[in-house]
Amino acid sequence: MSDAVPEPVSEPEGPEGAESAAHPDPGYEPAAPAPLDVPRTPTGNAEVDARLARLADADHLATDGHVEVYEDVHRGLRDALTALDARPGPPGPPSTPSPYEHRS
Repeated sequence: MSDAVPEPVSEPEGPEGAESAAHPDPGYEPAAPAPLDVPRTPTGNAEVDARLARLADADHLATDGHVEVYEDVHRGLRDALTALDARPGPPGPPSTPSPYEHRS
């Protein structure tokens, strides 16, 4: 019994070897970018709606360009949420004194 592992057969190097390994069909061409036609429901917040509308930019880009659009939209939505946390909210209900707060 031998513990030796057989050496893998190497593929020919060079442009023709790499291309044939990546696309076995020499006539293969990737499809052109096409819109996904995903409906976007308005939120009523102009800043958020503008960010969501930016997602349509990805419809006209190759897949490797989507990341930049998604990251930009994500950053904008995160900033909008952060801004909501920074604004003071409406005043809460008036507090009622606890029976224990007025002890003498």
